[in-house]
Amino acid sequence: MINATSQSQNEMKATHNLSDPVNISQITRHADGTVGKALNILDIVEDFGKPVRFVQIMHRSPYPKPTTYRFLQTLTNQRMLALNPDTGHYSLGVRLMRLAHSAWKQASLAPVAAPFLDQLSKKTGETIHLAQLDGAQVLYLDKRNAIRPVSMFSDAGKVGPAYCTGVGKAMMAFLEADARNNLIAQQSFFKYTDHSITSAEQLEAELQQIRKTRISFDREEHEPNIICIASPILTPSGRVIGGISITSSTNRVSLENLQNYSDDLKSTADKIGEAAFQWMFPDTGGNI
Repeated sequence: MINATSQSQNEMKATHNLSDPVNISQITRHADGTVGKALNILDIVEDFGKPVRFVQIMHRSPYPKPTTYRFLQTLTNQRMLALNPDTGHYSLGVRLMRLAHSAWKQASLAPVAAPFLDQLSKKTGETIHLAQLDGAQVLYLDKRNAIRPVSMFSDAGKVGPAYCTGVGKAMMAFLEADARNNLIAQQSFFKYTDHSITSAEQLEAELQQIRKTRISFDREEHEPNIICIASPILTPSGRVIGGISITSSTNRVSLENLQNYSDDLKSTADKIGEAAFQWMFPDTGGNI
């Protein structure tokens, strides 16, 4: 059996040249004091999407080796991370999973939206996404697969760009001006496809149009052949709390075909918004 602690300590002393990309925006997102740094380490481990060794974490960590190792030890002792004693790999821990599951049940739109997603999925036969903003990105909360499933990036729990996804643009469009401008400034405008938005000016022009119609589009902007229409989920006062989309492939439908479901999409978003508001504030009668 491998002594995982000794192995991790030995790895601290090694010099490595790994090719994994470093996402600076993610690892600095929570950098407020000790707790923020520990959360950064959790983000780094989660971002790999698989168990990882200390050297891989260290390559992405903005902190010195001893500091990174100390955070890993603390997070493991608190069961927020798990360390495999045979391989020396770190993965997300059972305590973190329990907290995540509790958060999903208590604060996520997903349980409230579930019956409405089911209805829209049954009517359209296409892929349905539910999402919220997570910082400057989109967090997918839930998904209903199409009758004939289409392979695509999005899955519940995944994070994607806001500026080139239908749900991202739908939510951004209905933020208050200061929050919207701040979010636009944080976008990378990476050109995923030939159709990707590549400037703040281009994005703002599209967001203005979305505010008029409550419908946004993904015109193969994030993935080739993947298209969608999306709408924001708003509270009765107009505060954006999420987004919903109908997604398909250009191999079988056109964007114009999807637009036929615009009224159904907006109606579903309205129902989710009202249900979520009543769930969060059951005694207000919708008067907040």
